[in-house]
Amino acid sequence: MKLTPEVLKELVVKPGAAAGLGRRGTGSLATAWPGDGPGGPKEVAEQDLRLFVEELAGAQDRLWASATRALLVVIQAQDAAGKDGTIKHVMSGVNPQGCRVHSFKQPSSAELSHDFLWRYGAVLPALGEIAIFNRSYYEEVLVVRVHPELLGHQPGAAEAGPFWRRRYQDINAFERHLHRNGTSILKIFLHVSKEEQRRRLLDRLDDPRKYWKFSEADLAERQRWHDYQSAYEEVLGATSTSWAPWYVVPADHKYLLRALVGGLVVHAIETLDLQTAEPTPERLASLARAREQLLSEGADGRLPRPNPARPAG
Repeated sequence: MKLTPEVLKELVVKPGAAAGLGRRGTGSLATAWPGDGPGGPKEVAEQDLRLFVEELAGAQDRLWASATRALLVVIQAQDAAGKDGTIKHVMSGVNPQGCRVHSFKQPSSAELSHDFLWRYGAVLPALGEIAIFNRSYYEEVLVVRVHPELLGHQPGAAEAGPFWRRRYQDINAFERHLHRNGTSILKIFLHVSKEEQRRRLLDRLDDPRKYWKFSEADLAERQRWHDYQSAYEEVLGATSTSWAPWYVVPADHKYLLRALVGGLVVHAIETLDLQTAEPTPERLASLARAREQLLSEGADGRLPRPNPARPAG
């Protein structure tokens, strides 16, 4: 099961081009996907997600076995776009030993005393691993862009235009460095509508089991909706590169969102063309000896004792 080239082309932000969020749908694709089934597009998308989850488990095994590449998945979105639920469903079949999810809160004083990328570099995936950034260093050009008072006295902050352009350049260089050194980067923006965000926030207020998800800060940030959309439009256009492109996924329908993200993660690993190293003759000989020993063990797991030599008569 794979996402078609037409779907991938629709989702990607072409390097050097505008993101075009205003003309991108939040509830569906222009490309005919998913197809129709007995239960309609929702049932087809949910079935596709199950297939992607199964394929991702095998793809992760190949990534781990090869130990030659790593995958960093960056997920960005407005509040209530579905980040947590998408990660939970898409990654439900992976081995947690080879996958880490990192959520970044407000930086500490120690983190603020370093450059803006410092704390993210400390939790990058090792070769063979997957890391998911639930929000990321892109907050440093999104939230901080909308709330410039958070910049404090950082070098160059007084020059608004040049300051942000330099940050985009730094991010692109950082990601290129990672790519050159074996870490592939999949960047996904969950594109939710303002009306759907309103419905999801109300759902949190109407369901006592979801009270914990709601924060008064969500309402305050919602008042800056258009500021955030403008910031995302600029950021996605400035940082979608051939080595780390952005994908914009419609997020108003969770079944479609999760299936597309699952397909993108599988696609990202499959395109690595991972090759497991062929065992050396010495390794094959060692495996043969191990097999022979296991086959010769008794039911109690002990090796048979050698027969003592019979005395000459």
